[in-house]
Amino acid sequence: MSVSDSDVVTGAFGYSGQYITRRLLAMGRSVRTLTGRPDRPNPFGERVEAFPFHFDRPDKLAESLRGADTLYNTYWVRFTHGRASFDRAVENTKILIDAAREAGVRRIVHISITNPDRNSSLPYFSGKAALEDAVRQSGLSYAILRPTVIFGPEDILINNIAYFLRKFPLFAVPGSGGYRLQPVFVEDMAGLAAHAGQSDSNLVLDAVGPEIFTFDELVRLIAAKIGSRARIAHLPPAMALGAARLLGSLVGDVVLTREEVKGLMAGLLVSPDPPTCHTLLSDWLAENAACLGARYASELGRHFR
Repeated sequence: MSVSDSDVVTGAFGYSGQYITRRLLAMGRSVRTLTGRPDRPNPFGERVEAFPFHFDRPDKLAESLRGADTLYNTYWVRFTHGRASFDRAVENTKILIDAAREAGVRRIVHISITNPDRNSSLPYFSGKAALEDAVRQSGLSYAILRPTVIFGPEDILINNIAYFLRKFPLFAVPGSGGYRLQPVFVEDMAGLAAHAGQSDSNLVLDAVGPEIFTFDELVRLIAAKIGSRARIAHLPPAMALGAARLLGSLVGDVVLTREEVKGLMAGLLVSPDPPTCHTLLSDWLAENAACLGARYASELGRHFR
C-alpha cells in the first residue's frame, strides 16, 4: 500500500491526466505533474506543481519524481508530427520508467491501449506493447490499464464526428463501417487508475465501457442525438482518408490517419473481456448533445501550439 501521500501524473493539464489528477486530489493525495508544456494554463492552481519532462536530463527527471509513491503515466503521441514520433515516445517513456525506479517510486499506473502487439505493423500498438514490457521488467509494482476510445467533455474523436455532422452535408465512413469499437468514459477510466494506484498487486486490465458499436452505428447514433441531417456515405478507405485530409487542411489539423483507420478496421478498439466501466455512451450523448461538436477540437492545437 501507499507509503507516501504524494503522486505524480504525467500530463495533468491534458485530457485523461486531468481527470486522474482530480480523482487523486479528491482522495486527499498530493499531486505534481510532468508536462511538455509547463507554460500551459494550470487548471489546478497551486494544488498541482508542474515540472518539465527533462527526457534529456534523466537526473533532473528523477529528482522531480523523488518522494512520490505512484507515477500515473499518460504520456504518448497520437501520430508522428515534427520531432514527436512513436519511436521517440517509446524511448522517452523508457527514460521516465528508469527515472521512477531511480527516484524510489513504489508503483506505476501505466495507460496503454487494448490489443497491444509487439508484432503489429501499426506503430501505435507495437509501441504500446514494447512499453508494457518495459513496465513489467522495471522492478516496480505496476498496473497497466488498456483503454479503447476515451470519451468525455474534452474528447477529440467523438466531438469531431459531431462537429463534422453539424457543419457538413456529407459524412464519409471508411469502408463498410462494420468494424467495432467499445468507448470508455474518461471519469470511469480515471477512477480505475486512481483505485489501481492504491494496490500492491501487479495488474493488467482492459478499461472498457459496457457498449460496443460498429463505427457506422456510432456515427448514426451521434447524428441522431445532435439532430444532424448529414448524409452518411460509405467510401473506400483511401477516398475517405483523402476527404479527411481535405477537412484537415480546412481546420488546420490532422483529422484522421491511415494507421488509425487500419486499427479501427482491424477491430483493435474492442475488448474480449467483460466491461470494467459502467457509463453508457448512449446516455452521455443524450445528456451532452447540445454542446457536443459545437466547436472543433484540434489535436495539433492541444499538443503542439
